[in-house]
Amino acid sequence: MSRTSRYNIFIVIPAYNEGAVIKNVIREVKDTGFNQIIVVDDGSTDETFLHAKKQKVIALRHILNRGKGAAVKTGIEGAKMLGADIVVTFDGDGQHDPKDISKLLAEIRKNHDVVLGSRFLKKNKIPWFKVVANFVGNFFTWLIYGIWVSDSQSGFRAYSKRALRLIDTTHDRYEYDSEIIREIARHSLKYTEIPIKVRYTSYSMSKIHKQSFVNGIKTVVRMIISS
Repeated sequence: MSRTSRYNIFIVIPAYNEGAVIKNVIREVKDTGFNQIIVVDDGSTDETFLHAKKQKVIALRHILNRGKGAAVKTGIEGAKMLGADIVVTFDGDGQHDPKDISKLLAEIRKNHDVVLGSRFLKKNKIPWFKVVANFVGNFFTWLIYGIWVSDSQSGFRAYSKRALRLIDTTHDRYEYDSEIIREIARHSLKYTEIPIKVRYTSYSMSKIHKQSFVNGIKTVVRMIISS
């Protein structure tokens, strides 16, 4: 149980080949007072799962790499089975600041169903190509689902119990993040965006699978086909 004892809160961390940093990510989250952590190793070829397991968290593992969306869904389903009132999703590469978790939770306590952390509502040093890619993602998310958000690809989000019950997603990869926006619209969920800090390092910037232009095009195509 976290320091917000009124709620049963779980932090879900999807991870793919994050063996070099996952221990520090978990420790940072614990240092902010949140100890109910679910790490989902999405078919890593390194020691991500082993390192996570040693940190005394709930460590789950996909045998095959299925995609970020699939890892998040596995973690959320696990949290729901354990009676979660609130779930916070948090990237496993160290780019997020765990101190922002409490800010997301504060908005859930104001009766928001979904809180979206946004890198673009705060002065962050963000590479230009990420700014462009995010704008494209925002545009197609708005075009397809009808809601404009400033950071449609953010993985740092909080969900209320009502949102956890209603949201039903089908995508396994990066289009999952935009699919959540569709679910917000479909169920008329009360949502808000708040500014979050982002910490780009040489390590996080080396995650080629997150930055591929081809992957971005595939994500948009999948969104259009499924709309």
